[in-house]
Amino acid sequence: MSKILVCDDDREIVEAIAIYLEREGYDVVKAYDGEEAMDVIEKDQIDLLIIDVMMPKLGGVETTFKIRENNSLPIIILSAKSEDKDKIFGLRVGADDYMTKPFNPMELLARVQSQLRRSTVLNQRQSEEEQIYQKGGLVLNSRSRQVTVDGELIKLTGMEYDILHLLMRNRGRIFTSDEIYERVWNEDSFGSSKVVSVHVRHIREKIEIDPKNPQYIQVVWGVGYRIDK
Repeated sequence: MSKILVCDDDREIVEAIAIYLEREGYDVVKAYDGEEAMDVIEKDQIDLLIIDVMMPKLGGVETTFKIRENNSLPIIILSAKSEDKDKIFGLRVGADDYMTKPFNPMELLARVQSQLRRSTVLNQRQSEEEQIYQKGGLVLNSRSRQVTVDGELIKLTGMEYDILHLLMRNRGRIFTSDEIYERVWNEDSFGSSKVVSVHVRHIREKIEIDPKNPQYIQVVWGVGYRIDK
């Protein structure tokens, strides 16, 4: 049984989400601000977090950023803001998905299931034999899920790691944005190139000396992305 933490300062929303999740057999833990959510995650094994953006004490974006310092659990952000720049910012700080209020509860359930499937696949990969991938000073350890550049540990979100892992273990192969999305998110791509490009840009900002002149992740214009052999 997956344990899901739902965090929103609106208790009615928390209760409503909890009802739908519990009907599907999930174990639900509730929190009402970011600080409380952080405490729960430190003390309990949470499989997925659903968190609102605007909350007292510590908002959803700030909470997500702090969680990503040492935890890769799937995070779905809820927000009343629907502009692309708000969604991109949410993804940039480490969220795995972003839903705009008001939302269809069945869509939220579908996204929860998708994120949990992806997380299960990642956990299975962790149990596999250690595999080291290297391109110059960039080193990826698939067992520890650690990435280093010139010996320095790089902190990536779960999605960022998955994209880099895909490209590193298939060096020389070009992947379209749709292919990356379908392999990493484990769901059909519906014009998700912008989401992928945002994540790739964030990876570059972390692993490249000069992100505008990347040494590792190359763009093949009009086709997709690759890491050369």
